[in-house]
Amino acid sequence: MKHGKTSDSSASNPRTAFALSERHVRRWAQEGWVPTAAESGGEVRFDLRALAVFRRVRDQRGLGRSIRQIESELGGQLRLFPEPEGRLIPLPRKVTPFEDALELHERGDARAADRYLEAALQGDHAPDAFCNLGILEFEAGKIMSAFDRFTQALRIDPRHFESHFNLAHLYFESGDLRLARLHYEIAAEIEPGFADLYFNLGLVHAVTGELQSAAKVLHQARELVPAEEGRKVEDLLSTVEGAMQNAAPPSTD
Repeated sequence: MKHGKTSDSSASNPRTAFALSERHVRRWAQEGWVPTAAESGGEVRFDLRALAVFRRVRDQRGLGRSIRQIESELGGQLRLFPEPEGRLIPLPRKVTPFEDALELHERGDARAADRYLEAALQGDHAPDAFCNLGILEFEAGKIMSAFDRFTQALRIDPRHFESHFNLAHLYFESGDLRLARLHYEIAAEIEPGFADLYFNLGLVHAVTGELQSAAKVLHQARELVPAEEGRKVEDLLSTVEGAMQNAAPPSTD
């Protein structure tokens, strides 16, 4: 999608799904604060065990905690559980349909869709499964099916952030800016610390000519986005503020 990345629920791409800096995520992996699945071609990959960690980080960011404070907590938790002496014998891990679907999705395997549907019908992370299935439907060009999958996720969990976020993208792409704004605003109530959300909401306001509202939410995005990733926010904010100046009535002094 052109105006923002879809957000799958997989921990394998925390930078997209949780608005985290790649630099921070890579350091957390190197420090052992976040469990990793594998490293391929220089890219660190994460599995379902990391999902809870990234969600907790996002929640803490939403409460206004700094990255430094969050890192202190992550490191402190690690020190509470030192590695035991001796050798641990790994036991076979039973993979659930949802976990299997995530792994297949990450590899680009077409069987992921069937496994997501199986997981959803079994109640195994059903909202996340329907949401990720909606992403696959969108990527396959099945737009109406994608709408249906995101809606199915919201029937189970009306506050499912990723489904609101992706529905907003779909409505934006289809030209229904009123519903796009509605779902972005609901998503903002659920996860107030997600920078990309405010950028996209600002874009909706800008397109509909609500320049003051656009500037307000873009200032919020600028406060949340990592400094190294703030160019797109600055560019749009500059355009909006320039349009506001041009639209202002001339001074009578």
